Order: sequence, then structure tokens, then C-alpha cells
Amino acid sequence: MPPQAYDEAFVRPEVTREGYGPVLDLLRHADREALVRRLADALAERDVTFGHGPDAPAFRLDPVPRVLRAAEWAELEAGLVQRVRALSAFVADAYGGRRIVREGILPARVLDTAEHFEPAMVGARLPAAGPIAIAGLDLVRDPSGAFRVLEDNVRTPSGLAYAVAAREALAPLLGAGGIVDVAPAYELLGAALRAAGPEGVEEPCVVVVSDGHENTAWFEHHEIARRLGLALLRPDELELRDGAVYAPVDGRRRRVDVVYRRTDEDRLNGDDGAPTPLGALLLEPCRAGAVTCVNAFGVGVADDKLAHAYVEEMVRFYLGEEPRLRSVRTYDLGDPALREQLLDRMDELVVKPRAASGGHGVFVGPHAEERDRRATARTVEREPECFVAQETVMLSCHPTIVDGGRLEARHVDLRVLVFLAGDRAGALAGGLTRFALEAGSLVVNSSQGGGAKDTWVLRGEGP
Repeated sequence: MPPQAYDEAFVRPEVTREGYGPVLDLLRHADREALVRRLADALAERDVTFGHGPDAPAFRLDPVPRVLRAAEWAELEAGLVQRVRALSAFVADAYGGRRIVREGILPARVLDTAEHFEPAMVGARLPAAGPIAIAGLDLVRDPSGAFRVLEDNVRTPSGLAYAVAAREALAPLLGAGGIVDVAPAYELLGAALRAAGPEGVEEPCVVVVSDGHENTAWFEHHEIARRLGLALLRPDELELRDGAVYAPVDGRRRRVDVVYRRTDEDRLNGDDGAPTPLGALLLEPCRAGAVTCVNAFGVGVADDKLAHAYVEEMVRFYLGEEPRLRSVRTYDLGDPALREQLLDRMDELVVKPRAASGGHGVFVGPHAEERDRRATARTVEREPECFVAQETVMLSCHPTIVDGGRLEARHVDLRVLVFLAGDRAGALAGGLTRFALEAGSLVVNSSQGGGAKDTWVLRGEGP
């Protein structure tokens, strides 16, 4: 019998956790269907969408916020910052001396087979502040209530603008006194982008580069540029000239120091081996340190699902510290002895393709048919380097308003954003909670129809 999912709002029936009592009392007596409509209208007025094209669907936000205690968040934020510092050190090492491989901590094949390893970046001049300026980590809570990192995302993590929009839309409807503001996260992002500038540039020219409306997170790209006063450009508006990058900024062509790349294409070379348009434009100036791309090309080695199995060792190796935040136990199927043991436990494990994202192609052993277990086992035996296995974690549950205005439990995870600006580091307060729409479903990804919740961090511990 699997352990029962952790209940985010209740210690036991009718006994709420700290911070939930007033919110749930208000919602019990409210017209919840009307509240959902008012919240949707508030988001629509702000054009908050997540999807492709000008007719993208509205961002789905549930009115029941998630609540985290102040001490709980402080401990979590410290673990998040520690983890991202180690990941940034790992990326620098992967394209430098590979000490972690030489000293036997990480098998060379983890790097050599990573889809987002970029050989052309070996030896490149990386930013002094580190190759990772922004990271998005996906966390789950296990049945004991402890947070665990399910995945690391450092290529183009999204969530900042959606978390702030969620707060701005919900606060007038529920009130939001006594909780930490999320808007200062924009200041953290701005500081991280400025700190990424080339050496010797005190006031870097920073631009946001986006695919435009066809990008699912276009709302966020536009909002970040607006809030930080940055030029929002398409890739074809950048120009390479004399080893430097120029773009139209404030009505004139200016030399660009930092490119905050938010395009879907994040590789230097396409499937055919030819340089991508952005790769052809940015590789040489990035290698020479004339311009910085945030996050740098090739950082995907740090969010590779196989590298995830070694992150706790990275913390020990690069920082000389014990990890304050643990990963969901992840297994390297490239180890023959370990693989043999795990194939006998397929009914207990989650198996993920290394190259997939957004929950696509994931095999969940406890919910799978026997024929699917056998088929997945055969695939893993043929191509072990293409998959990882994880222990199954029952996602925690949270009260959520469903059709008819009913309050029902839905599974949730937490997307947190961490910003590194040299010695200064911090996270978006609380992050953005994501929930599954269907009862019992573990699929919370926005790309597969999941919804979101505002996440409150209490200012004090309460009485």
C-alpha cells in the first residue's frame, strides 16, 4: 500500500495548517464559481496567456492559494540557492577542466551523451558571475512533508511573470496581508542579467530575445521587457559586426552586452548539424566574451535528467557542503549492475526519456499495464543512456475549486525560480504552484493543460 499523499492544507480533517484557516473559511462562504469567473476576467484583462499564437488560451489560475510558513521558506530558499550555485559550477567545469570527471565523481558518458552538451563551448570565456543566472527547479513534497527536487531547468525556465500576475489578480479578491511580496523578484532578475555582463562592462546593454507570439511564454517575455525597461527583439533584429552584436535599442543601433535568450531554439547546431541562426550569430562573440547569452549555450548539461542523479554529489564536490535540499532519488540506467536491479522493479519506478520535457513520454510504473512495463523494460535494455529512472513520489494534494464550485483535492508541485547575480542570490518568494486538473492525475505541467496557484509565504510564524 503506497503512503498517503501529504495534505498541504490540513493536518487532519477539520484541522488546518498554519495560514490556511482564514482563507478556507472565506472560501467556504463565498460564491466560488463567481470568484473563478472574476479571477479569469482579471487575468484576461492583463492578456495573461500560456500557449501558441495570438489566440492562445488564458492562463488558468485557481483561487485557492498555497501557503508556506516563513521558516519553511527560508530553509527551502537556502537549499535552492546552494543547489543552483553547484549546478553553475558544474557547467563551468563541464566546458573547462572536467575535474568532476577526472576525480571519478561523474562518469564521462553523462556529459558526452547529454543532448544539450555543446562541444563548441569548450574553452569559451564564461561570465565571471557564472554560466547560470536563472534556474527553474520543479519540487514535489513527499508523504513526510519534505520537499524534493524532481527536475532542474536551466535553459529557459519560465514562471516569474505568471507568479506576479497571479498575485496581482488574486490579492484584490482575497486580500493578501501578512505575506511576502513577489514583485521584487523582477529586481533579482534584473540584477542577475546585469551581473552576467562581459568583464569590465559596468552598465551592460541588455536585451530580451524572443520568438514572438508563437512562443508559449510570450506573455512573460513581453512583461519582463516592460518591467525591466529592456528592448524586446526577435532574433533577426540582431546583427553581428566586427565580432560584436548590435541591435536597435532606444531608437538607435547599439552594441549589445547581454542577450537574455527566451527562444525555443536553444542549440548552436540543428539536427542537420548546420548552425542555427542564433548559433551562427552568437557563438564567436560568446566564446570570445564579447557578449553574454543568458543562460549560456550548453547549460542544458545541468538540467539533463541523467545529470540530476549526481547533483547532490556536485554540491559536495564544488561547494564542500552537505546538500540542504535533496533530489527525488534518481538512477543512472547506464550502470549495468544497477540497471539489472531496477528492471526487476519497473512496477515501482518512474522512467523518463532524458531528452523529453513537459511530462511527455514518462512511464509511471505503479499506474502502468503489465504489457507497458515489459515494453518499457525492453526499450531501456536497448537504449539505457536515453532514459533515467526515479523513485515514485506521490505528489501532495491541495484544495482546489473544480466544476460547480466544489472544493476538492488535486495533486500539486512547485516551480521555483532562483537568480544568481555574483555574490547576490535569491529566489522568487514561494514560486508558482502547479496543479493537475483531473482527480488523481499527476500531470501538472502547463503545457499539458495543468493550472496554477498563487503561492503565499507568510511574513511571520504566527501565534
